[in-house]
Amino acid sequence: MTAIIIIVAVVVLLVFMVIGIYNSLVKLRNNRENAFANIDVQLKQRHDLIPQLVATVKGYAQHEKELLTKVTEARAAAMSATGINDKIQAENQLSSALAGLKVSLEAYPDLKANQNFLQLQGEISDIENKLAATRRYFNTATRELNNKVETFPSNILAGMFGFHKEPMFEVPKEERAAMDKAPEIKF
Repeated sequence: MTAIIIIVAVVVLLVFMVIGIYNSLVKLRNNRENAFANIDVQLKQRHDLIPQLVATVKGYAQHEKELLTKVTEARAAAMSATGINDKIQAENQLSSALAGLKVSLEAYPDLKANQNFLQLQGEISDIENKLAATRRYFNTATRELNNKVETFPSNILAGMFGFHKEPMFEVPKEERAAMDKAPEIKF
């Protein structure tokens, strides 16, 4: 009789352990999805401001049409991206295009002094800072999920229930080399 009680207690303990691990995996997955939803909120603001910035810049820099077209196309691609991984790639391309636009605009002192442009530039800088913060949070949520998916004993249940390691929001390898160089400052 004592052996049966011990066996039942062990089985009940294992069931509660499995339930606890499964629930923690679900919470971590949902936390990651929520973190990406926060990124989406910031991206929506960014996408709404870009046409205004482009319209302002077009008035001053007609000959920079190719650069502005690149920003517009990157924005359109980012808005039509589906799935977290596609959105990450599209947003990295848009960030790259916006960085090129900012560098190009430094050659136009009249544009930099335009009040509408200054306001839009400030708003975009604010959104970019918020995006950076939400991306860090997303990567933290992703790391926590990945740790749970890859560590024992939760890795066993993760595999059984279809949980897997998820990608981080990272800078593409093509841009990494440029970022590793120190910025050149000219006066």
